[in-house]
Amino acid sequence: MTSSPVVIIGAGQSGLAAAKAAESAGLRALVLEAGDRPAGSWPSYYDSLTLFSPARYSSFPGTPFPGDPDRYPTRDEVVAYLESYAATLDTEIRLGTRVAAVEQADPGFIVRADGGETINAAAVIAATGSFATPYVPTIRGQERFDGEVLHVAEYRDPKPYAGKRVVVVGAGNSAVQVAYELAEFAHVTLAARRPVQFVPQIRGGRDMHYWLHTLRLDLLPPSVLSRLIKGTPVFDTGNYRAALESGEITQRPMFTTFDSEGVVWESGAREPVDVVLFATGYRPHLPYLEPLGSLDPTGLPLHKRGISLTHRGLAYLGVEFQRSFSSNTLRGVHRDATYVVKALKARG
Repeated sequence: MTSSPVVIIGAGQSGLAAAKAAESAGLRALVLEAGDRPAGSWPSYYDSLTLFSPARYSSFPGTPFPGDPDRYPTRDEVVAYLESYAATLDTEIRLGTRVAAVEQADPGFIVRADGGETINAAAVIAATGSFATPYVPTIRGQERFDGEVLHVAEYRDPKPYAGKRVVVVGAGNSAVQVAYELAEFAHVTLAARRPVQFVPQIRGGRDMHYWLHTLRLDLLPPSVLSRLIKGTPVFDTGNYRAALESGEITQRPMFTTFDSEGVVWESGAREPVDVVLFATGYRPHLPYLEPLGSLDPTGLPLHKRGISLTHRGLAYLGVEFQRSFSSNTLRGVHRDATYVVKALKARG
């Protein structure tokens, strides 16, 4: 590689893992982070968020979470962990530096920041995650709906919804967790295109992540995993399933349209609703790569296992199922980081 650094865009879990991998590979890296903390999107998640994996399976190699390894770390504990981890790195992390565009150069790239700064990069690792691009499906009639529509990215706390009629859209972990906590304060319906697929959090006296780790299921490529698991597994100690089965949370197939007062179900029945909260996932946030032509028409990266298919020296981290089930998780992103850094170094 040239004397220019490998520029890592984003200082969340993916960016920090990339910085560590670059250090281990003997490469000089520079991390650019738009926010004011090296913790990515974690400070912006809803207040009650906890990891779905125990602390012992939710950390970077050599840096375990402090405290009880069998607890499920909270959002704020993850933020503190990432900031502490960032402080151990021998890599420059520039906070408050939002990347506006990445352009091809000869050799490498030119990275342009919002403030006008330009940085020559030998290679670029896009590690900005997806929190800034929440996905909300287009549903007929939404413009007529008089209630509140939001994505879980905007949700923080259940108390403002006390006494309201809320439809949570989704069947993944976040949808079920948010519906469960809202049900203490509001009338909640969980709407999804397929039933929630529960997986016991504890099996054989051990957390499910013990088995994922021991049986190496975390390492399975997405093509194999999709044949074994249909839909999104929701880890449950029994509380979530009980809430659905008891009617504390109503579960229904996805509604077909909005009307001014609420939603219309498949049966044609109309139900008044105050709030529709979408927990329908995210899409990679990569607007700065549009000038390169490295994205498909929907804005998704053109890559194979995190390595760009369009530009030599460009790689991605934190893409869901990038190489495995655990690719965009705290417990798995370091493996992808090592892989893409080695690939970039080998390609010069």
